[in-house]
Amino acid sequence: MTTGQLAKKAGVNIQTIRYYERRGLMPKPHRRESGYREYSDEAVKRIQLIRHAKGLGFSLKEIHELLSLSLDPETPCSEVKKRAEAKISDIDERIKNLQWIKNSLLKLSKACQRSWPISECPILEALEKQKRFPEPQIVQGERRRGYDR
Repeated sequence: MTTGQLAKKAGVNIQTIRYYERRGLMPKPHRRESGYREYSDEAVKRIQLIRHAKGLGFSLKEIHELLSLSLDPETPCSEVKKRAEAKISDIDERIKNLQWIKNSLLKLSKACQRSWPISECPILEALEKQKRFPEPQIVQGERRRGYDR
């Protein structure tokens, strides 16, 4: 199947396929005499695996590691389980950070119940001080959604 056909079957755009190839997540496809890439049905499965892993919070680097493990038939399932458990720990840490942020914002919001002038806004005052609200903890040296994680 062509790149366009693969993209349609896998539910991604063509640039995504090429990006996955550049990142080493997809093997280099066979090329026809005309130079067009030719993919097998395995490519659809590979892209679906990548998308599902991303949906579970794995980074592309982590997905690459999982795919590398799958290439060696001697690799025990426990190696994949270790990575899943590490991801669970990361998620637990993120939940803790988000809960802390939520509680901080709730406290600030409660402090601002009256119609004070903006110059006396306790939320803005607290944000200006910065020391009261440290950055969320860094998780696995990965950049995500504006936080250094």
